[in-house]
Amino acid sequence: MTSLEVSEETEDSGPGGYAAARLLLLHEKERSGPPRRAALARLTDEWLSALFAAAAPPRGVALVAVGGYGRAELSPRSDLDLLLLHDGSADKAAIAALADRIWYPVWDLGLALDHSVRTPAEARATAADDLKVHLGLLDARPLAGDHGLVAALRTTVLADWRNQAPKRLPELDALCRERAERMGELQFLLEPDLKEARGGLRDAQALRAVAASWLADAPREGLDSARRRLLDARDALHLTTGRATDRLALQEQDAVAAELGLLDADTLLREVYEAARTISYATDVTWREVNRVLKARSARPRLRTLLGGRGGGRAATGKPPVERTPLAEGVVEMDGEVVLARTARPERDPVLPLRAAAAAAQSALPISLHAVRRLAATATPLPVPWPAEAREELVTLLGAGEATVPVWEALEAEGIITRLLPDWERVRCRPQRNPVHTWTVDRHLVETAVRASSLTRRVGRPDLLLVAALLHDIGKGWPGDHSVAGETIARDLAARIGFDRTDVATVATAVRHHLLLVETATRRDLDDPATVHAVATAVGTVGTLELLHALTEADALATGPAAWSAWRASLVADLVKRVAGVLAGETPPDPEAAAPSAEQERLAVEALRTGEPVLALHTEPVVAEPAAPEPVGVELVIALPDQPGVLPAVAGVLALHRLTVRAADLRAVELPLDLGAGSGPVLVLDWRVAAEYGSLPEAARLRADLVRALDGSLDIPARLAEREAAYPRRRGLTAPPPRVTVAAADSRLATVIEVRAQDAPGLLHRIGRALEGADVRVRSAHVSTLGANAVDTLYVTRPDGSLLPDEEAIDLARALESALR
Repeated sequence: MTSLEVSEETEDSGPGGYAAARLLLLHEKERSGPPRRAALARLTDEWLSALFAAAAPPRGVALVAVGGYGRAELSPRSDLDLLLLHDGSADKAAIAALADRIWYPVWDLGLALDHSVRTPAEARATAADDLKVHLGLLDARPLAGDHGLVAALRTTVLADWRNQAPKRLPELDALCRERAERMGELQFLLEPDLKEARGGLRDAQALRAVAASWLADAPREGLDSARRRLLDARDALHLTTGRATDRLALQEQDAVAAELGLLDADTLLREVYEAARTISYATDVTWREVNRVLKARSARPRLRTLLGGRGGGRAATGKPPVERTPLAEGVVEMDGEVVLARTARPERDPVLPLRAAAAAAQSALPISLHAVRRLAATATPLPVPWPAEAREELVTLLGAGEATVPVWEALEAEGIITRLLPDWERVRCRPQRNPVHTWTVDRHLVETAVRASSLTRRVGRPDLLLVAALLHDIGKGWPGDHSVAGETIARDLAARIGFDRTDVATVATAVRHHLLLVETATRRDLDDPATVHAVATAVGTVGTLELLHALTEADALATGPAAWSAWRASLVADLVKRVAGVLAGETPPDPEAAAPSAEQERLAVEALRTGEPVLALHTEPVVAEPAAPEPVGVELVIALPDQPGVLPAVAGVLALHRLTVRAADLRAVELPLDLGAGSGPVLVLDWRVAAEYGSLPEAARLRADLVRALDGSLDIPARLAEREAAYPRRRGLTAPPPRVTVAAADSRLATVIEVRAQDAPGLLHRIGRALEGADVRVRSAHVSTLGANAVDTLYVTRPDGSLLPDEEAIDLARALESALR
């Protein structure tokens, strides 16, 4: 059924008939994508034309569609961009009345309308002042009235655009850059704006405008398909939400995927990311060409002036000679880009793609589109294993720092990367749904190599560090634990790249254990010898340990700002120092034999003498290193006679005062009798805390509230509930339920319980209450938070200090999990 047939079937050309026909069209499952958008535009054209005709317009007037409507790309909730164009001969009141008879029916249907009334001269003047208006007029399309008037305006506007290109295109480039800075890159966002983000529909429109200037043209391969994919996703988003939105929110993605007939939300995001990547790459290439052409044009008048119009031959034409600077075998720089030398023969030189890429990255130059496409089309595949030169060029490319990224993206856009590393295809454009991650999996791997390039002086084998950085998350394209899957893939790829058996094993070990140091440092008791011995056994050698240390930092820095801090750096460095000692044959100190510090002993004596809590709050921030910019928190030391309920009481008081717990250590201290402080064990708590916001509370207030919490006069759960009710958190996606497990830590000191839950004020207080009810003693607690996710590790024993039997530990984990739901 055509749009005209739909209109005739409704037997009404008024708003009601159009609305019914529109509804029928949008719910036709057989027609979607470009056909539906075109049909919706035709249906709207017919309705608006009927409104225009019914209004008895005077001569010299036309109704014009501009912008997206002008391109006949109407999504279900698109704005109608309309221009009422008139030649100025009609009475202004008649033109205003005509406009009202068109605009009001549109508004009555609840459709968004962007409208204007102008003469051709006014339209040109407005376009000269407003770049967005000029862009919209480039797509002007007559709907009704004087088509000659519209054709003349189109011709004039297009001529203005081409004549003013040296001025307007830099304005458009700046507009695109500002929008990208504000909206982010579509290909990496978990909730992208399909229109405004970089690589979205606005950028695709900008590429059309550049092409219309005749100054440069975008690489067209895949560009139309990418635009269609984003438009299809926007159509589905409008239909599923019923709103005029371009933001693909998390809660809408499953429904949008279903509307498009895709498997799931991840498949949807991968398709959207692929499309955005195509548009972004075309944008980079196009604006580079625009800037090159504009630079060359600006140089010609100066050259002619210098020549004074004399001479002949090539110089007299005003074209400066093109220099070709050799960079590597078969690779030269020309006009600010890396191109292939005239003598290059990709079909006989399989290393040439990597050599050209390495030369481009080391020179911080873009590799030309023509060169990349020629390499992709004609280069001979590398033999397996790779020759030494190919391996060295890959390492050189990865070690170039930030300049690696655009070169890598150029190779990836033409399929060269997946040809070199076949397993790359499974992580290409793969989303990471943890909001801590800034990038897709593939870009994260490249960013990790970029970060690792600045750490190569810390390791004995920089080449292994860079390759391990590139491959550390390669297992995320497979089901199961990505570290386990990644070890197998990394082993195969390292052998393919040409490393020997020893190096292959080292790369595989680094990939398998790339999370070991940070997870152990933030979630385990480093004073427990079993913790350090377990890491030393997994790592094996000092060389692998230093490799893992650098990889851990590079991985975290490439993940996002929430993944690395001075606090985490200090914990990892402490663990590395202890493991290095064990690998060197040193024996870790026995934590049971460690004496309390002088301050801890002083506070313990005072607590035992008074029978009440004693606090020391050190307000100077503790930093990881003297030059570390970020404090890990302040130290809070509490001593009090051993009694039930200490952990939940302290954690609750800290939560009430909006203090975030970084780490907590609890130990029972037996004081020597000669101190004259009485008898009995004293609990000493040494914690690292940081203010959620604002300043730190006074130690006297903390102590007073702790006393009240311990004697029962301060109802912490009720106070926390009141605060939560007064400041409810914003609604969002439902968090997954908490998970509590017994960790296989092989500790001889305590049973290790690991809690994974949504981070929230008072979480450690609730954990402490549940453990208190289970009649276990908490030896130490280690708190780690990434984004909205908290991972709290607790070392617990029976009241007599013995480990919990396996079944009892499992029952405790289940009870704790139930209490946290």
